[in-house]
Amino acid sequence: MLQPPQSLWWSALGDVTPRAPLEGHADVDVAVVGGGFTGLWTARELLRRDPSLRVSVLEANVCGFGASGRNGGWASALYPQSPASVVTRYGEEAYHHLRHVLQDAVAELGAAAAADGIDADVTQGGMLYAARTHAQEHRLRAEIDEARALGVGEADLAWLEPAAFDERLAITGARGGTFSPHCARLQPAKLVRGLARVVEGLGARLCEDSRVTRITPARGRRRATVVTTRGSLHADVVVRATEGYTPSLPGLRRHVAPLYSLMVATEPQPAAFWDRVGLARYETFADARQVVIYGQRTADDRLAFGGRGAPYHFGSTVEPRYDLDEGTFELLGQTLRELFPDLSGTITHRWGGPLGMPRDHSPFVTLDRTTGLGAAGGYTGDGVVLSRVCASALADLIVDPGADTVHTRMPFVQHVTRPWEFEPLRWIGINVGLSLAGAADRREATEGTLSRASSLLERLLH
Repeated sequence: MLQPPQSLWWSALGDVTPRAPLEGHADVDVAVVGGGFTGLWTARELLRRDPSLRVSVLEANVCGFGASGRNGGWASALYPQSPASVVTRYGEEAYHHLRHVLQDAVAELGAAAAADGIDADVTQGGMLYAARTHAQEHRLRAEIDEARALGVGEADLAWLEPAAFDERLAITGARGGTFSPHCARLQPAKLVRGLARVVEGLGARLCEDSRVTRITPARGRRRATVVTTRGSLHADVVVRATEGYTPSLPGLRRHVAPLYSLMVATEPQPAAFWDRVGLARYETFADARQVVIYGQRTADDRLAFGGRGAPYHFGSTVEPRYDLDEGTFELLGQTLRELFPDLSGTITHRWGGPLGMPRDHSPFVTLDRTTGLGAAGGYTGDGVVLSRVCASALADLIVDPGADTVHTRMPFVQHVTRPWEFEPLRWIGINVGLSLAGAADRREATEGTLSRASSLLERLLH
């Protein structure tokens, strides 16, 4: 079993002792594969709906080992597809239902954690996106225009002129930016480990150090089966909640592409720094470049800052050594000091891990009663809130097959994602996309105009 990552988030937990692995065979009502946010929220919601259910959660390492314990700590209403894409695919009514459910879910997540006695440093201060070049300003203003055309008002997404933006966040070169109240900062490792305790207290069996090697569907009188290295489960329903680690399961190599997102954290910054910089309400922040970046002010006054850009690895392979990419860490440090030139001290923590990106960029919730197989995921890095929404939809469907709820009406429920291309096309396409994003950012930063690489990137990804 691998040790938890040496991230800022995990360092606050102290020693984590693994729970006992699955040994031998057992029969359950629901077997959940994956002990991250999706798996644990699913177990929690199932047992809150029906406490009599026999639920087991199987985790290859320790609960929260994957993206759930390593992410940027944004509990946001962000969705990995643009509003235009959602409207084109599902219609405007479905878009507004999706938007309202996700926005409400931000506050609901914090309330659920508080009700369960989980102190995860949750503060809903909103989300700031800076425009630091002409191209970024063009991109963000177009987002505002698109929102207004769909009836989204300033209360949900507002443009801030430079002076108003600087009052909230003073970073170099800001030409203004957007603000949305629908995001909370949190400490993800505290949340996921707290969820594990809560789920166990509700009666679920949590088996850590239990790597799943095979999931087989139900056939005739034979129930669905999960096989681990030391045991097995028969279940009425098997829920796969493995996100970026999905390609390690047989037959799922092309289901999602594991992309790596890396993070750094600084020493605690003095009060004078925060007086100058802002983030007084613990807003999360980013800018509108093509290569995603994201940051937050932590509860102990550090900057935790992350981004994409690390390469995709051939064959959708996931290995611990990929968590550490020196070039990406160096770029993150440079970017952080570019944004905050008077940052003091050093980088104290560096870590990373894989997230799951479907070919069509759409999250999914699926349940097939005939095979007994269910799944949720495909968040492309926006999973802190989406995972809870998807888990609620799964729980509704499992407990009541005909359920018609706000969660089961989400447009991605029973959506089957199309597979990624075979290698080497997958490796070429994704890494070309990453290169184009970096090239677009460099040109926009030096020339201040929209890059041709941006339009090429849009065509490649969609």
